[in-house]
Amino acid sequence: MYKIDLNCDMGESFGTYQLGNDEEILNFITSANIACGFHAGDPTTMRKTVRMALEKNVAIGAHPGLPDLAGFGRRNMQITPDEAYDLVLYQIGALSGFVKADGGKLQHVKPHGALYNMAAKDYQLSLSIAKAVYHIDPELILFGLAGSELIKAGEEVGLRCANEVFADRTYQKDGTLTPRTNSNALINKLEEAVHQVITMIKEGKVYSQQGIDIPINADTICIHGDGQHALEFAKHLVSSLLSEKIIVVKAENI
Repeated sequence: MYKIDLNCDMGESFGTYQLGNDEEILNFITSANIACGFHAGDPTTMRKTVRMALEKNVAIGAHPGLPDLAGFGRRNMQITPDEAYDLVLYQIGALSGFVKADGGKLQHVKPHGALYNMAAKDYQLSLSIAKAVYHIDPELILFGLAGSELIKAGEEVGLRCANEVFADRTYQKDGTLTPRTNSNALINKLEEAVHQVITMIKEGKVYSQQGIDIPINADTICIHGDGQHALEFAKHLVSSLLSEKIIVVKAENI
């Protein structure tokens, strides 16, 4: 029997303005990555999103990003390992406060956007991120791109790590995601995305843009909640996984 966690980035809006389908998507996922105010989100949005996740028994993770609201945290920034440690520690602490105040417990940490992609290739940056997570709580699970430097660093410091794969993103032959600036970065066809997910889980491989299959480990799948057909995709994906005898569970139960 196969098991997989489904995660989604959430709380990436501000105040009374709510972006995407967060509340509806929570009915289909097992882990929520909640923005901590640097790339998106604010205290009010963090509190609201945490409460929605707790009400629906969805595991909560901190989603720290680079301090770049205008670029939504998707633009690379030159930061030192010490700066990475500080900004990740700060953001986890902020979200953890909201979770604790409402009687919950943080399950995981998943870096956002450019920070995530930079860490996937940079071991020293990854090590700083992993240490920040460990020093907050060594029981936290670190989500990182499958097979990346972030996963290696997390395991090195003693964290439990979850190899993350993407339903709607294409891959390069080195296992990295195709940059969003490329026209072929996203998979827009629902059935194609579902097929990619099932292949990654059951066969441990993904078809790269260079035309070759590459090995991949899948512990958690990222789906995006702000797409035009995000809710429809989430429903269809869960149904397809169940039909393939793949159980959807929280990352802590993988």
